Amino acid sequence: MALDSAAAATALAAHARALADGFDPLQQDIRGLWGGVDLATYQRAGFGTRIGFGERPGVVVVDMINGFTDPSSPVGSDMTGAIEAMRVLIQAARAAGAPVVYITTAYDEAGSDAAARSLNGPGIRTLREGSAAVEVDACLGFGPGDPLVVKKTASAFFGTNLQPLLTARGVDTVIVIGCTTSGCIRATANDANAHGFRTVVPIETTADRARGPHLAALHDIAAKIGDVVPLGEALAALRR
Repeated sequence: MALDSAAAATALAAHARALADGFDPLQQDIRGLWGGVDLATYQRAGFGTRIGFGERPGVVVVDMINGFTDPSSPVGSDMTGAIEAMRVLIQAARAAGAPVVYITTAYDEAGSDAAARSLNGPGIRTLREGSAAVEVDACLGFGPGDPLVVKKTASAFFGTNLQPLLTARGVDTVIVIGCTTSGCIRATANDANAHGFRTVVPIETTADRARGPHLAALHDIAAKIGDVVPLGEALAALRR
């Protein structure tokens, strides 16, 4: 269900304060999760060096489907604040003429095509082909002309046509948004990097079921995979 403008503004502001105000994914918050992180070890290796945006960004919207955005779903959670941030970024991408590709996860009725990860998370098998659970949440602006890639594993690249789809559109920078940060966002960002794309994850446009895994994933992406940036920086890159 779409948010009204006042509720959307409030949700976005709260989300930004919680996750992006002065947030440094290599230094802030993550230390409290493990009782201390030796940041000098990361710095000595040069982890966290910024890559920057290329000439042609494209947006990959990962798993923003009803099965994940509906808190009553077995695998769902409340992503209200992140959804509004995603809407802002998607609108900016469309205004800039940047490609927007949506990703869904869907399995056959028997679940026979589900990856091994479904064994330790059987709720994932409720994402059945043809069901409302695998449809893109109406809040995310998915339209008839938008590409939709169906995946079976955490990565939106593995076993799909995402890489040639992006390459055909001239994309050199993949902006990864969606859920969950510690699962499909991290896996997709990792494979975007492996395919030679500059990889960017705007902080406010990702969501997870718990803060700890969310922050840990952002920390790891920023250290080794791509740039983890505030939403405003991604918007500026799209508008330049």
